[in-house]
Amino acid sequence: MKHQSILSKLTLEQKVALLSGRDIWSTYPFEHAGLPAMFLSDGPHGVRRQVGEGDHLGLNASQPATCFPTAAGVANSWNPALAEQAGQTIGAEAASQQVNVLLGPGLNIKRSPLGGRNFEYYSEDPYLAGKMAAAFIRGVQSNGISACPKHFAANSQEHLRMTSDSVLDERTLRELYLTGFEIAVKEGHPKSIMSSYNRINGTYANESAHLLTEILRDEWGFDGFVVTDWGGSNDHVAGTLAGSNLEMPGTGGDSDRELLAALKNGSIQESVIDQRVDELIDVILSTHAATANHSGSFDKEAHHAVARQTALETAVLLKNQDGILPLSKETRVA
Repeated sequence: MKHQSILSKLTLEQKVALLSGRDIWSTYPFEHAGLPAMFLSDGPHGVRRQVGEGDHLGLNASQPATCFPTAAGVANSWNPALAEQAGQTIGAEAASQQVNVLLGPGLNIKRSPLGGRNFEYYSEDPYLAGKMAAAFIRGVQSNGISACPKHFAANSQEHLRMTSDSVLDERTLRELYLTGFEIAVKEGHPKSIMSSYNRINGTYANESAHLLTEILRDEWGFDGFVVTDWGGSNDHVAGTLAGSNLEMPGTGGDSDRELLAALKNGSIQESVIDQRVDELIDVILSTHAATANHSGSFDKEAHHAVARQTALETAVLLKNQDGILPLSKETRVA
C-alpha cells in the first residue's frame, strides 16, 4: 500500500465510509489522518460547481464559469492542441473553485440519433474521440487536478440508460467501444474514470471485473480511481470487488452497512477495502495540493478569448462542389 501510514489511522468504518460519497459532490474528510475531502464536479464544457447545497439535477445555481463549445463541436476541428488548450483553461477554473475532479471528457460512441447526450461526446470515430479526449485530459490535469473520462463503457443510449444491456462480442467491444478509452488512458493518464450505468452482456459496468480490473488496470496500466456515475451503483459490494473505488452520490450510510455486513460474512476481505481506499487516497492527496494552494481567481477575459478561439475552430465550412446548392424543390436528401 502506498498510504499505509494513513490507512493505519483509519478505523474499518472510516475506510468503508470513504468508498461512498459524503453528499452529492464530495467525499468524507478525516483530518486526524491527514485526509481532506475531495470535491467532484461537472463538466466537460465548463465548470459547474454548485453554490450552497448541491443537487443531482443541477437546479441550484452554480458559480460563474466560462462556457465552452461542446465536445461534438471541438472534434470538428481535428485539432488535439485545441482540445488540450480548452482542457487547460477549464481545469484552471476548476482548481480556482476548489474542484478536485472535473467530470469529463465524455467519449462514448454515438450509436443512436435519439441519444440526448450525443453533444457531450466527441465522435462516432473511436480514434478521433480517444485522441481528443487524451489531449483534453492532459490540459485539465496540467493544473494538478483530475480529469474523469466517462462513461466506461459501451454506453450507447440514454433511453432506459440505467437498465439497458449492451450485448456485444469481445472483438466489437475492444475495437469500437474501448478504443477511445484505451487511447485516453494510455496517452492522457487520467487520475480517475467514471463507470457507466448500463450492463455489458448482462453485467453492470460498475460490477465488471473484466472491465475495471483486467482491462483497465492490468492491461492499460490505469492507476487512478473508478467512480460510479451518479446513482449508478447497483451492488456496492460487487462494485468494490470488481475494482470500483467510489460510489456517488452518498447513500446516507446504507452502502456502508452493506460493505460492513459483507466483511462480517466473509464475502469481501478487508484487504480489498484497503486497496480501494489506497487508490482513492492517492488522488485525494495529489489534487488537494493543487486546490489548497490556488489563489481562487482566474483571468475571465483571457478565458473567454480561449473559448471564442475554440468556437471559431469548431466551425466547418462546406464547399459547394459541382453546384449541388441550392437544392431544387425536387431534390431528395434523405
